[in-house]
Amino acid sequence: MTTDRRLALWAGIFYLGTFITSFPALALKTPLLSGEAEPGLAAWGLVFEITLAFTCAGTAIAILPIARRVSETLAVGFVVSRTLEAGVILTGVVAVLALINLGPTSASAPALVELHDAAFLLGPAFMSSLNAFLLGTIMLRGRLVPRIIPIIGLIGAPLLLLSSYGVVLGLWEQTGPVGSIAAIPIALWEFSLGVWLITKGVRLTEAGLPVTARA
Repeated sequence: MTTDRRLALWAGIFYLGTFITSFPALALKTPLLSGEAEPGLAAWGLVFEITLAFTCAGTAIAILPIARRVSETLAVGFVVSRTLEAGVILTGVVAVLALINLGPTSASAPALVELHDAAFLLGPAFMSSLNAFLLGTIMLRGRLVPRIIPIIGLIGAPLLLLSSYGVVLGLWEQTGPVGSIAAIPIALWEFSLGVWLITKGVRLTEAGLPVTARA
């Protein structure tokens, strides 16, 4: 297995890791955020969410050596953007952890819930849009994967971005029908990219990019 194939494999694993961790994290912490006393479930949700932050950063770190051959600027930008997303996710973790310790009936509970919701909007919504634009452009420009995969991401990025601005303006809820539908293309982009990177890797020779030796 070449170094590039191994890097693509790990990037794909990290991408699928974001799916494996994000959905149970949201499901397990929602009762506590809704005012129900479920600190045990929420604690397990934080375990998944902390892991989610690590996998977010891992996707960018793993793909960086390959992506920078297409565009150094976009590749570094993706690392920065993905790392910021991980940091925002951990901010939400801090809010929920404080809520667990203080309890959903404490005076500060509403502020902590609002902090979590703001982090949830900035991370999985705004930052995901930027991530899709940066990496999608790299994948499309470098022809590293089939064109349809990054095209889905580049279509989904502005949709999710506009939907997120709508949430900020109070036009709809992030988890409501509009917000959920707008997030589908980004979810499909990340899932399909993860599966492709695991099963096929990247097509460097087709793109005319240098390939590292076997290791």
